[in-house]
Amino acid sequence: MSLIGQPAPDFTLPASTGETITLSSYRGQKNVVLVFYPLDFSSVCSIQLPEYSGRQDDFTDTGTVVLGINRDSVHTHKAWAAEYGIDIPLLADMTLDTARKYGVAIDERGISGRAVFVIDRAGVVQSAHVEASPGEYTVRPEQVLATVRALR
Repeated sequence: MSLIGQPAPDFTLPASTGETITLSSYRGQKNVVLVFYPLDFSSVCSIQLPEYSGRQDDFTDTGTVVLGINRDSVHTHKAWAAEYGIDIPLLADMTLDTARKYGVAIDERGISGRAVFVIDRAGVVQSAHVEASPGEYTVRPEQVLATVRALR
């Protein structure tokens, strides 16, 4: 299923920052990058999310919010964010309902795949990249920034 050109499926999830985040609250205000990843504290994820966090100022400069999403709990997200210096909100999709809406749930393993969705200010999915395997990490923050900059 391709979500490109479609309204982004809405969700409300608890975040590592202590707040509850609803995707549609950004509509009309900010672009959103959703970074689905399999597990906190795993080797590839511990490279990917810190890289996105390290580019947060660049994303902010483009009027974009980056949100990490996986099935781990808020408690686990907080511990991982503290250990790895991750400043972006990490959302707890413990039932994988949000991952299913985006077509990236791997139900037999109880995780989400690795995927990046770029949603414009109007709430429409403009770009989607789903890795062939959860262990792959081929789309880097620089590429996602280029996609976001091209939205203007």
